[in-house]
Amino acid sequence: MGRSFEQYQKRKLISSYFSVVLSIGLVLFLLGALGLLLLNTKKMADHFKEQITISLFLKDSAKEVEVDQLLKSLEVMEYTKLATYVSKEAAAEKHSEEIGENFLEFLGYNPLKNSIDIQLNADFVSPEQIEEIAAELSKKKHVDEVSYDKPLVGLLSENVKRISFWILVASAVFTFIAMLLINSSIRLSIYSKRFIIKTMQMVGATKTFIRRPFIWTNVKLGMLGAILALLGLGGVLYYLDQNFPEMDLFHDIPQLAILFGSVFVLGVLISWISTYMAAQRFLNLRTDELYY
Repeated sequence: MGRSFEQYQKRKLISSYFSVVLSIGLVLFLLGALGLLLLNTKKMADHFKEQITISLFLKDSAKEVEVDQLLKSLEVMEYTKLATYVSKEAAAEKHSEEIGENFLEFLGYNPLKNSIDIQLNADFVSPEQIEEIAAELSKKKHVDEVSYDKPLVGLLSENVKRISFWILVASAVFTFIAMLLINSSIRLSIYSKRFIIKTMQMVGATKTFIRRPFIWTNVKLGMLGAILALLGLGGVLYYLDQNFPEMDLFHDIPQLAILFGSVFVLGVLISWISTYMAAQRFLNLRTDELYY
């Protein structure tokens, strides 16, 4: 009978520890994922910004040598990420594929112009800067017309600012919620041992002596939860890197190391503080208050 009760208590204790580790792990995983999103917000924003293209339509009188010189001069500009020459034949072929029919047969001639497509560096993608760049490019000798999607540029810049702001707000709110959830899990775990705490106190044990094993146990659980969260984050990073290599998530290893280290330290720190506060609360209760 005594052995069965002992096994029951052991299973109950393991179940309690497992619950705390799982709660801490899930909360830290979500917090780490949000941190990962926050760190990569600029990178993702830059990726979308660099898809913006300025098209320079060239005059028919422009010679091949002059076009090559213009292309080379554009490639060395600080705002240029990539400059590509597109012949009117290639443009016609691409347009035919998009509309699903050969419009050259219908028209009898090619109305398109040779062009140079410029993809800009992300730092230069804003309505004001692109307007200045377009004005400068339109003055070049062999350029007939400069074209870009002006509404898209404005919409992209506005949305990037809005999303960045709300991610910061969400990060702050979620960090606070994470602390509450971890604190609640640890507090419930210590609540089940409140009578043991009071008994130890009544036989003369000091508060420090009583708190120490609870703090050490929950700090270890916090470490296990943090490791669980980091394994999950590592899996997510690997999956994203395999399926979206253009995001180059493993490019900045020190940044990832700081994020992973922060998640681990946060798990340990919150566990320590929550255990200290919960244990202190039950140490300060009167015996008759333990039943409420």
